[in-house]
Amino acid sequence: MRLFIAVVPPPAAVDELTAAVRPLRRLPDAEPLRWTAPDTWHLTLAFLGEVAEESLPELEQRLGRAAHRHRVMQLRFAGAGRFGDRTLWTGVRGDTQELRRLAESAQAAARHTGLPVDDDRPYRAHLTLARSSVPRGGNDRRRGHGPDLRGLKTALEDFEGQQWEAADLRLVRSTLGSGPAHYTVLRSWPLDRPADGPPEPAG
Repeated sequence: MRLFIAVVPPPAAVDELTAAVRPLRRLPDAEPLRWTAPDTWHLTLAFLGEVAEESLPELEQRLGRAAHRHRVMQLRFAGAGRFGDRTLWTGVRGDTQELRRLAESAQAAARHTGLPVDDDRPYRAHLTLARSSVPRGGNDRRRGHGPDLRGLKTALEDFEGQQWEAADLRLVRSTLGSGPAHYTVLRSWPLDRPADGPPEPAG
């Protein structure tokens, strides 16, 4: 099964961001993009890829311990960015250092379970809003070229959402098909380290 570990925003934060993104989808450069559905929005902490079912019990045990080491976080969506002309995203502000430490603990739990984790680059919290399979200057039959994400990024740069609480860690299954991926939460664990307590070692 194809799995990832994530933090999922509450409905109020999703609704607020949906309203901010809606005008962008009407802009000319939005036409060739594949926009992610609000009900799938999440902050990926670790992408695990294909995981054998027999690895699940140990992985879940380690993730439960990892969640216990971290406190509830106060986050907000804000600003915008892009990865070239292929991905448009919004950023995250607030307890981002704690979020990074949670990602590191989740990645360590996967590694100690024997699962490969792509963690060569520093963790950068973001929520993907749209993707393009056509690089700028490439061949797109509808438009003759790929999208330029600079205008969309500029249109969302001043967005700053309300604060929301990240209170749990989730293990999610991604099922691929002919359409968008379908996500199913397999397990979730509350973040419950006291706010004034020190983080424990990862693993």
